Amino acid sequence: MMKYLRVSGVHLELNDDEALLPKITASRFGIPIEKILSLEILRKAVDARRHKPPHFVYVLKVGVPPDIYLSDRLEGNLRCEEIIGEEKPPSLIKVQMPKRPVIVVGAGPAGLFAAYVLVQSGVPTILLERGGPVEQRMRDVEKFWQKGILNPESNVLFGEGGAGTFSDGKLTSRTNSPDAVLVKKVLVEMGAQTDILIDAKPHIGTDRLRDVILNLRKNLIERACQIHFESLVTDFLIKDGRLTAIIVNGKTQIEADWLILAIGQNADDTYHKLFDRGVPMQAKPFAMGLRVEHPQALINAVQYGQWLNHPQLPPAEYFIKATLPDEKRSVYTFCMCPGGSVIGCSAASESLVTNGMSNSKRSGGFANAAVVANVRVDDFAPDDYPLHGLTFRKFWEKKAFYAGGGDYKAPAQKLTDFLKGKTGSVPGKTSFLPGVTAASMDEILPDFIAAALKAGMKEFDKKMRGFVTEEATLMGVETRTSSPVRICRRSDGQSETLTGIYPCGEGAGYAGGIISSAVDGIKAARHLISHLK
Repeated sequence: MMKYLRVSGVHLELNDDEALLPKITASRFGIPIEKILSLEILRKAVDARRHKPPHFVYVLKVGVPPDIYLSDRLEGNLRCEEIIGEEKPPSLIKVQMPKRPVIVVGAGPAGLFAAYVLVQSGVPTILLERGGPVEQRMRDVEKFWQKGILNPESNVLFGEGGAGTFSDGKLTSRTNSPDAVLVKKVLVEMGAQTDILIDAKPHIGTDRLRDVILNLRKNLIERACQIHFESLVTDFLIKDGRLTAIIVNGKTQIEADWLILAIGQNADDTYHKLFDRGVPMQAKPFAMGLRVEHPQALINAVQYGQWLNHPQLPPAEYFIKATLPDEKRSVYTFCMCPGGSVIGCSAASESLVTNGMSNSKRSGGFANAAVVANVRVDDFAPDDYPLHGLTFRKFWEKKAFYAGGGDYKAPAQKLTDFLKGKTGSVPGKTSFLPGVTAASMDEILPDFIAAALKAGMKEFDKKMRGFVTEEATLMGVETRTSSPVRICRRSDGQSETLTGIYPCGEGAGYAGGIISSAVDGIKAARHLISHLK
């Protein structure tokens, strides 16, 4: 017999072995080490606040005899609480089979994990993806990055795995859902590193994530999921407020009673078709700005100080936020990629969109992050039409395209020159392919965003000295932080007015990032399964 405690605030120095954790924990508890019956690492993070020696901080699950009593708060920052009953994802349900297969539209995280839950419960499932399989995407994306040749249906945004396949495989999320743990465990089963189960800021890496996605596809197929690539849903047939069929690639009709809509935030054409078919939607706030790129060695020096070359320390990261009362905006960093690259992720002609990417080892010479400001609905929507945000971001992406020279090179400017209002400066070396063109960032941003970013980055430099430097380059434009559209849904997960359609994930406006999108896809699948019971 034993009871389990969740213990947080246990520290190890950089050179300490994790085998010391039981001894350190027992010492902090004031009990003999023999009383530590089991110990499991739940979470591990680097505490690298400047001017203090970096160290590792742990959250542990510790088993002790039931007669051991510990107060909720112990010495220092150590905290513990008894684990009474761990919340687990709902078990899979056996259901009455529908007359027709369930259709899942979109093979990003939401769609893949919705399909995973459906086939685990034995529900016949068809997964449709407008783009290509990951192997084809890799070839098409490489051609785009190297030569500026864009395939509008197979690129960084469209294809198997969704936009996250060419990012960093970041798995950070603010959700406390137990399904987030389920998602990570499935990803490990499919080939992701086991560290993602405990790291405070877990990531897989673009290079490794591609294989994970491929293995997940094979797993779905083995469970009888039908997967069709290059299959764009071009219309939805509705009768008496209920879905009856879909049209694929403008010609093939598939009868459908149930559909999980996991389209992602980049499918402007699908948003417009849904609006035409009366699917309720509304405009929602999002954020936009630029990518900033520093030498990784500079970020390491700023964050780690004299410990920057310690072999136990990973490439340094940062997150900075500034609230600007005068601007009535907040400016913050987003999707920080240590040892990574700034990438082009256009999916349409005359459009330049930036994002960040890094591989599993994060061994590149640059660090980059989005620096964005919040965009309110009243900034772009003069009336109740829900799709104004799509037009708004497309306008600025077109501006960036031509500022970069019209050949998918990114407009770029030294950060210091942007803050000074100087134009015509030639940026230094960058990671962006197929290259950059000197430009003024003021020309590719709304005035209110440019003003907010300038004020915000000056505040950043107060919080993280060295952020503003001649070595930093800005590239743009960054507009795809989240969807500017929400597809309205009821408490049972279905469209607000149309039976049979379950909007979910980032494109539906209810998630942002791999984990939250996957969790929302799981939620949609469970809602649907509850109807099939």
